[in-house]
Amino acid sequence: MFGIGMPELLVILVIILIIFGAGKLPEIGSALGRGIKNFKKATREPNEIDVTPKNEKPDEEKKQ
Repeated sequence: MFGIGMPELLVILVIILIIFGAGKLPEIGSALGRGIKNFKKATREPNEIDVTPKNEKPDEEKKQ
């Protein structure tokens, strides 16, 4: 995996723990996971075009 072995991964993990602290790691991991999931979803779905007409007047003015 990109020439990174177990010792290098441990050093990276220790540096991340020092910078962010243990309390922030779950938040960072979940945010990263959501970002990757949304990116994959966006690349798989076809582009959608919204063809619904926009109302020029709010609903209250239509009723009067």
